[in-house]
Amino acid sequence: MKKILIIIFILIPFKSFSVEKKTTFTAEVFNQAQEEGRVVVINSWNKSCGTCAKQVQILDQAKEKFNNVVFLSFEQINNKEIAKLLNIDFWTTIVIYKNKKEVARSIGETNRDNIYSIIKKAI
Repeated sequence: MKKILIIIFILIPFKSFSVEKKTTFTAEVFNQAQEEGRVVVINSWNKSCGTCAKQVQILDQAKEKFNNVVFLSFEQINNKEIAKLLNIDFWTTIVIYKNKKEVARSIGETNRDNIYSIIKKAI
């Protein structure tokens, strides 16, 4: 069993699981977007999370499709105050706000159509 795990770690680079993203969430941007009546999509992630990496890829594509939506993100481990403010307990959480209210929350979703669907519900 150890040999199999070693082979897996050698053949699959660790970088393939890491998220190359920066925290874009600020309370100022979040509040301003809500004051303007815009839909806000917030994503919490962790650098070494494979599910997070899939979500980041989908949300990066969604930015192009939903150009009237504000997309914000934060790294959960390094931004615990943001997680507390938004009541987000888990990496891989996507929360959508409209009219200063949370309208959708998804945890661990990696299906593009499902993620797009919850964004569309808010528009």
